[in-house]
Amino acid sequence: MHKLLIFKNEKLLRQALTHRSYVNENPGEGEHNERLEFLGDAILNFISGQYLYRRYPQQGEDELSRRRAALVEEKQLAKFALEVGLDFRMRLGKGTIRDGGFQNPNLLSSTFEAVVGAYYLDNNCNVEPLKLIIEPLFDSVSEDVVEPRSNLDSKNKFQEWVQKEIGANPPKYTTEQIGGTSHAPEFLARVLVDGKEFGQGRGKSKKEAEKAAAEDALAKLKRKGIL
Repeated sequence: MHKLLIFKNEKLLRQALTHRSYVNENPGEGEHNERLEFLGDAILNFISGQYLYRRYPQQGEDELSRRRAALVEEKQLAKFALEVGLDFRMRLGKGTIRDGGFQNPNLLSSTFEAVVGAYYLDNNCNVEPLKLIIEPLFDSVSEDVVEPRSNLDSKNKFQEWVQKEIGANPPKYTTEQIGGTSHAPEFLARVLVDGKEFGQGRGKSKKEAEKAAAEDALAKLKRKGIL
């Protein structure tokens, strides 16, 4: 068993592995993992930022931000989830399983984030034991994956434009579920800068919807001849 799955509090690990669809079908099973996912996302951003800051001492903020985006993007986290053996350990509703949930990159990445958050809590909110586990996963990522490229992720492209043309405040995304089911939701995201909406996007996950919103914002800038 991978070290990331060894917990003192097994109940905490159980929650981290529990998707909303499972709780919907089994109401007595307690909390799902979305709060832990939120915590794990923040922790992974911190660990990856510190890791890259130390590994690439000559690189500036833009390059480090691009590398971090590549390390913690959905597909890469899904690969980490498979590497540590999370796929068939995820507690999913029957409908979600029928829809291929054990191979779903969004579910895999979200569960990985939740387990990271839970592991942090299981170690009395000490990030150091977690770094010993996460950094070797980062080491295993090919340099080709994290090498900054000109074809940046749409969210990073839009953020760079905002910081260059408007100011230091980064874009903010608001996302809500607008349809679908618990195991196949549809989300709508809006991207705003200083309170002004620049784009909207839809997707099967929050991250997918936010990416679509950034792409919409970039497309609008191009149509106006600004970008």
